[in-house]
Amino acid sequence: MMERELGTQTVCGVEIQAEQRTPLVEALLRVIDELVATNEQLRNSNEQLRTTVEQQQLRIEQLEAEIRRLKGLPDQPKRKPSPSALNDPSGPPSAAGEKNKKPNTSDGKRPGSAKRSKTRDLVIHQNVPLLLDGLPDGTRSLGYLDFTVQDLVIRPHNTCYRRGRYQLPDGTIVTAPLPPNVTSHFGPTLKQYVLYQHFHNHVTQPLLHEELRELGVDLSAGQVNRLLTEGHEPFSQEKDSLLPAAREVSAYLQTDDTSARHRGKGGHTLHIGNDLFASFFTTDTKSRVNFLKILLSPHPGYLFNDDALFYLEGFEVPQSLLARLRSDTGWFYEDDASWEARLDAWEIRSAEHRRLLTEGALWANLLALDLYSDLVFISDDAAQFKLLAFLHALCWVHMERHVAQLIPLNADQRAAHEAARDAIWDYYQRLKAYRESPTLAQRARLETEFDRLFLKETGWPELNEVLRKIHGKKSELLLVLDHPEIPLHNNLSENDIRQYVKKRKISAGTRSDAGRRCRDTFLSLKTTCRKLGITFWRYLQDRIHGLHDIPPLAELIRRKATEPANA
Repeated sequence: MMERELGTQTVCGVEIQAEQRTPLVEALLRVIDELVATNEQLRNSNEQLRTTVEQQQLRIEQLEAEIRRLKGLPDQPKRKPSPSALNDPSGPPSAAGEKNKKPNTSDGKRPGSAKRSKTRDLVIHQNVPLLLDGLPDGTRSLGYLDFTVQDLVIRPHNTCYRRGRYQLPDGTIVTAPLPPNVTSHFGPTLKQYVLYQHFHNHVTQPLLHEELRELGVDLSAGQVNRLLTEGHEPFSQEKDSLLPAAREVSAYLQTDDTSARHRGKGGHTLHIGNDLFASFFTTDTKSRVNFLKILLSPHPGYLFNDDALFYLEGFEVPQSLLARLRSDTGWFYEDDASWEARLDAWEIRSAEHRRLLTEGALWANLLALDLYSDLVFISDDAAQFKLLAFLHALCWVHMERHVAQLIPLNADQRAAHEAARDAIWDYYQRLKAYRESPTLAQRARLETEFDRLFLKETGWPELNEVLRKIHGKKSELLLVLDHPEIPLHNNLSENDIRQYVKKRKISAGTRSDAGRRCRDTFLSLKTTCRKLGITFWRYLQDRIHGLHDIPPLAELIRRKATEPANA
């Protein structure tokens, strides 16, 4: 901006002659020189700040991406710019839209827009003809144009049975009996509605009581509770029949558990099921003893024989105790009381030894009954589900979570982490393909690839350790190679038990044994009905009204198991 040439100086495009350079002008020129230097410094600082801001913005995006990854959130969507005349070389939006538009079908509708007749299968309860009066002579009727209105009739319907009373000649008074289906002051449809609202729609007892009172039903909160918890033994018996029926016809059972509250104390709810049924069992403890007792249903009992001793040897029970017990084997104890008395007679004081002996006697009884031969249990690797001599498969989704939970601290660890997860899910897809069409060659490749995947050195010790632990469960993770019919994950069990979790969050715990029993019963029946293609409302109607149009659910489970897979 400022040039010096001999006696002439150019400042901001203006030439200043030597004779014009007075002391004042010289002072001004020095100020200009300082301002130019300051401006250059500010320009350089501005460039540095811009570079710093860009680096910080990039770092912020990296940290946000890391936070999303650690929280398991999806990546931010990469949206394409909206089409316009400025960024679409093919022309304005209308032109682009016309270019990509799919041709209409022969009837002028867009593809995929065909709609079913909404009222074709409706049952019509009332026909109301609408006619015109005062039409001119010669008018010809063309029939009717139907307009269907769907509605619900929700109102009280109270019946008073006026039972005749008679006095016989001998003075005896007799009264006409009630109809066989009348067993209480509340009719079957009201009972059906109360059970459906509470167990299917998760309506709490206070809200259900308020709702019924608003609809004109005169009943107390205690009566609502009794409708939900009393007189349901037939339902409980049908629920108890689900597991025995399913284990007869199933290739696998899936298990999971969750916490529960009963009488203000902590407990646990166990789920056992597959694609045919679901059954819930809420108990006070989360243990292998509890799991074995449930599996034995409906054949309870303790069998102390050589198998029970074999079980105890696997857990390093003291040899002195085993020697004392060998002389007293071959006995069956039919209930908890007789078994506890036997343990006391043996003078078993250690809680750990009492637990192991109980597990061994239950396990020996399960083996003797041969209820689960060649049947695979699928779980999330919880200890209580692992049973000696029984087939056990692990959930791949749960297994991969151990890798996903690792937190990489630098770029190399992030790259190794992403590569390991990608490799695991790629291997998972090959396992899925094997299930569809298993071959010996493919099986051999999968076994080799499993070793290569989980024994690989990644450069991150923590990741290596997790992969080695997964490799240690090879037999359980690759049981699908011997049994392609089993699923690779335990999602079904988790989805089923989510219904119980929702009920627990809404209604908290149960306060009576009957309430706990009914919650397990109706959640089991509701979930099983859904899997068998039966609406829970229709099922309740059939059972409560005594229609008997729906066969027992255990029978339907056996029938569905024999249907073709694509039926």
